[in-house]
Amino acid sequence: MPMPRIVDRVAAEGMPRDQVIPLSVVIPLAPKEQAWRGLLLQLLDCGEGSEILLVHAESDHVDLGDHDATPNLRLIASVPGRARQLNTGARMARRRWLWFLHADSRLTAGVLLELQRFIVADDDALGYFDLRFERDGPWLTRFNAAGANLRARWLGLPFGDQGFVLRTETFRRLGGYDESAGRGEDHLLVWRARAAGLPLRRLPAAIVTSARRYREHGWWSTTLNHLRLTARQVRVGRRRHDA
Repeated sequence: MPMPRIVDRVAAEGMPRDQVIPLSVVIPLAPKEQAWRGLLLQLLDCGEGSEILLVHAESDHVDLGDHDATPNLRLIASVPGRARQLNTGARMARRRWLWFLHADSRLTAGVLLELQRFIVADDDALGYFDLRFERDGPWLTRFNAAGANLRARWLGLPFGDQGFVLRTETFRRLGGYDESAGRGEDHLLVWRARAAGLPLRRLPAAIVTSARRYREHGWWSTTLNHLRLTARQVRVGRRRHDA
């Protein structure tokens, strides 16, 4: 779905149009990933000067198709692995702010405006959005989304599908994503931020993500697996924090 022009949204909220700040959007691609095409259409109006970095495994071919001439769209090859791809994108970023998104993320109407409000305030913090699931999976995923949002607000544990945004210099100071982690690199980044005293900021708009895993692998099995992984990541995060 096309998004309203961010400069028009900003002006409607009483913010000067020239306050729209460009940023680097980093999107890691899984092998043969195609979901990024729908997200790209929503990101084309992030603001003049923003760049979109699609980071794919160096062994994987990505056909940009009709997007080949899209301004400020950069296709970057990386050693495979999501943490490595995220870090590669961040290293190649040219803007002062980083926004990490999953390829299957979709933006609701308020996301770009809340994003601009956050970066215009120039707080040295890690921002994240609320989570919502697409209707491409079991209806029970609405409870998973509610649990994820409560976990983020009450326990300070947002996950990567909530769209982390922070200053590029801050990300580099934190050491980036942990490439030694097989999974849960987003969780470990949050623990690093907390250990460094970096505030977490909820941005009041929702990012929508696909529920296809719940459909393909079953709601109960997928939910239990996520709970086990979260508990393990909490233990790992605490050990590294205490060390």
